Amino acid sequence: MRDYAKTAFESISNEYEESITESNISRQGAESWFAVHTRARHEKKANRALTEKNVETFLPLREVVSQWKDRKKKVFLPLFPGYLFVCIDPGDRYELLNTAGVIRILGNNGVPVPVSPEEIETTKRLIETGLRYEPFPYSIVGREVEVIRGPLEGAMGRILRTKGAYRLILSVHLIRRSVSVEVDLNDVDFI
Repeated sequence: MRDYAKTAFESISNEYEESITESNISRQGAESWFAVHTRARHEKKANRALTEKNVETFLPLREVVSQWKDRKKKVFLPLFPGYLFVCIDPGDRYELLNTAGVIRILGNNGVPVPVSPEEIETTKRLIETGLRYEPFPYSIVGREVEVIRGPLEGAMGRILRTKGAYRLILSVHLIRRSVSVEVDLNDVDFI
């Protein structure tokens, strides 16, 4: 019984030392973008609550026409259902986890993993362009390309030919979600 208590104590003290070291390291680092998993259909509520806590957030939305019996209405739905992005110092994650609608920050073995800043910037630019985009099943099919002209210049993705048109597939690999937008083949360079 004593051996069990001793090992439990050592385990707890090791975890405590690691958390102190981790928080010291994270305090020295700059803020990064992280993916936050939210409760189902609570993305907007969690986004609003985090904004009230002065956390920089990014919730990509898409416009959808929803039809009821008596009318049609334009509504904005999350582009990546169940997720939103926050720019925080990893050491401040505990306050974020106590926010209504937030389930967890995506990571590996309890340590948050940042989302690539290029993926965030590309998604932001896509939304700001006004181009027609839509969710796309996550896959690694297609040839890698870089956009060399147009509003998405510099964006990296994969290109697929569907229904006679070429679609650029932009992915956020950490959450395994993608979005597609139609592009002209002359505006991309194959890698």
